[in-house]
Amino acid sequence: MLLEMLTRKKPTNDMFVGELSLRQWVKASTAYKIMEVIDGNLLKTEQGDVVAILELGLECSRELSEERI
Repeated sequence: MLLEMLTRKKPTNDMFVGELSLRQWVKASTAYKIMEVIDGNLLKTEQGDVVAILELGLECSRELSEERI
């Protein structure tokens, strides 16, 4: 849910087909294209804060429940 709030995208969005999921899209984008992932309204906050929140969202949405924090 945290990733949905930050990206304003739902896991059922048409762009997530085949093997691509919301989590995979965010994870692949955080290193290089963070501005394309984040909802434009959130860009007014410190970028470092947004990255930390995205990383938290990724940790909480790991595939295996034993790996989640």
